[in-house]
Amino acid sequence: MTGEPLSRKRDAAATREALLDAAAVLFAERGFDRTTVRDIAKHAGANQALLFRYFGSKELLFEEVITRGGRELIAATPPEKLLEKALRSVLSPELHGKKRDHSLEAFLRSTGSGSASSPISKQLGDEYANALAKLTDAADAELRADLMLAWVLGIGLVRDVTGREPLASADPDEICRLVLLASRALLERTETP
Repeated sequence: MTGEPLSRKRDAAATREALLDAAAVLFAERGFDRTTVRDIAKHAGANQALLFRYFGSKELLFEEVITRGGRELIAATPPEKLLEKALRSVLSPELHGKKRDHSLEAFLRSTGSGSASSPISKQLGDEYANALAKLTDAADAELRADLMLAWVLGIGLVRDVTGREPLASADPDEICRLVLLASRALLERTETP
């Protein structure tokens, strides 16, 4: 033994994932504009220079957070199941070390902020709305889809931000059951449990 300190092996993939997770949580809590690069790095336990190395900018990091959850969900989910999956992503707690998908909340908190995140948020909102609009043949399909999105996002806000009871402590399965039953009035082809 030479007495020199052992260097810790660096894990770029783990650091990148930690930055993504931290960004997702903070964007969901604060929105794009109120989340700083410094806060993301601190939350991830990483140097903020690494954020720029792995993502290039806060805007590109935000896009990856949204893409990782939101776009993957849209691409992997049949339209008739999308409403339930989106709702469950807003309602699901972090359990047993399993990470919660914060992309929908990050999208919500960052929509309409007038920042660089707005085009990304608008595009993702349009993708959700387009997928949901396929669930009805009504002439106002886009409006119906937007109403459902607003409802899901509003449920997430009331539950997580205001903590209003009984919604804040309601069973996610029961919330899904009720919302999906009611959603059939607007989106006829939504699957109900």
